[in-house]
Amino acid sequence: MVLDKLGGSLQDALKKLVGASRIDENVVNEVVKDIQRALLQADVNVKLVMTLSQRIKQRSLKEPPPSGMSPREHVIRIVYQELVNILGKSANVRLAPQTIMMVGLQGSGKTTTTAKLARYFQRKGLKAAVICADTFRPGAFDQLKTLCDRLGIFFYGEKDVEDAVAITQRGLLAIEKYDVKIIDTAGRHALEKDLIKEMEDIHSTAQPDHKLLVLDAAMGQLASEQAKAFDKSIGITGVVITKLDGTAKGGGALSAVSETDSAVAFIGIGETTDDLEKFEADRFISRLLGMGDIKSLIEKAEDTLKSEDIDMESMLSGRFTLKDMYKQLEAVNKMGPLKQIMQMLPMGKLGMKISDDMYSVTQDKLGTYKYIMDSMTDKELEDPRHINSSRITRIARGSGTNYEDVRELLKYHKMMQKAIKGMKGGKFNIQKMMKKFGA
Repeated sequence: MVLDKLGGSLQDALKKLVGASRIDENVVNEVVKDIQRALLQADVNVKLVMTLSQRIKQRSLKEPPPSGMSPREHVIRIVYQELVNILGKSANVRLAPQTIMMVGLQGSGKTTTTAKLARYFQRKGLKAAVICADTFRPGAFDQLKTLCDRLGIFFYGEKDVEDAVAITQRGLLAIEKYDVKIIDTAGRHALEKDLIKEMEDIHSTAQPDHKLLVLDAAMGQLASEQAKAFDKSIGITGVVITKLDGTAKGGGALSAVSETDSAVAFIGIGETTDDLEKFEADRFISRLLGMGDIKSLIEKAEDTLKSEDIDMESMLSGRFTLKDMYKQLEAVNKMGPLKQIMQMLPMGKLGMKISDDMYSVTQDKLGTYKYIMDSMTDKELEDPRHINSSRITRIARGSGTNYEDVRELLKYHKMMQKAIKGMKGGKFNIQKMMKKFGA
C-alpha cells in the first residue's frame, strides 16, 4: 500500500479510541501523540504537525458530537477532517481537450509519468498524444517512444535535434487533432539558468492549459521549495508526486506542496503504466485511515471491467463458481495488485482477514489455475463440492500439475468466496460510515 507504514501507524492510533471504555482528555492526548509520531516519521513539517495536534485536541474536547454519532466516531471524524485539511485542495485537471506541459527535476520519474498521464486520459476515452521536447538527457527520446508505442499512444519527437522549442512548435502542428497534448520537457535543477530559459520559451510557445511539476516523494519536505521555484518561473498549476509506494517520506511531500500556491494533481503509486491516480485528499486520507476508498475502487473497476464479461450482481449474490473465480482473477489482475484493491474497502477489515498468500497470486499462478480448470468437467466447475480425492488425482494428471496444486486452487476458491460474502455483508455499514464522515 502507498505509505503503508504511515497508514498502519495512524490506524493503530485510532484503535486506541475503539478499545477505550470512555473517551476523555487522557485518551485524546494519547491518540494525538501517536498521530504526531506517525506524521513526523513520514517527514511532515514539525510546525504543521503541532498545529494539527492542537486542532484535533481542541475540537475533540470542545465540540459536541453531532446527533447520532458516538464520541468515539466523533473523534475519528475530526482526525479525518484535519488530516484532509493539511493536504489542502486538489488540482483540477479536467477530462477535456487540453495541452499539458510536464516539468521536473532530473530523476523524478517525469518521462515515465508523461506516458502514465497519456494512458490515464486514454483510459478515460480521450485521444492523447505526446511530444518529446527533452533534448538534454540521452535516452529520453527512446524511453518515451518505447512507452508510447507499447500503449498505442501517438508519439512525436525528433531524434538528435537539439532545439526543444522548434520541436514543440512542429509537434503541436502534428498532433493538433488530438484531444490531450502532453509535452515532456528536459529534467532540470531549479538553478540551471539555460534549462530554465528553455522551459520558459517552451511555455510561451505552447501556451499550455496546465503546467504539471513532477516531484519524487522521497524529497519529503523539500518538495515545498522546488514547487515554489518552478512556480516562480512558469506558474505551476499542479504537482504530480511519484514513487509514493517506495518511500516513508511521501506524507511530507504531499503536505509540503499544500504549503505553496500549488496543489497535488496526481500521485504515482506503482511501476506499471496504469499506476497513476488522480489525487483527492479526502479519498487518500480515507484509505490511509483504513476507511476505504469506494469511489476510486468503483472508478478503477469501471475502467478495467468495461470490456470484460463480468456479472457483479451474480458475484455478490453468493453464487461464485470456479468459472466466475477465473474471470474475476483475470479482471482484478488488470486492475492492479489484489492487496491494493482490497485496501480500498472500508476499515480495511476485509483486507486484514485475507492472508498474504492470497495476495501473492501471480500471472504464472493464474496460468496454472487455467490448466487445472480446463481439466475439470462442467459439473465440477459449477460446484467444486463434487471434487473429491479421486477427482483431484484425475484433474492433476490431466492438467500436468500435481495433487497439491489442485487442492491449492480449491482452497483459494473458498477464500475468495468468503471474501466476496464479506463485501456483500458490509454494504450497509459502508454506506452508513461514508455518510457519517461526509464522504
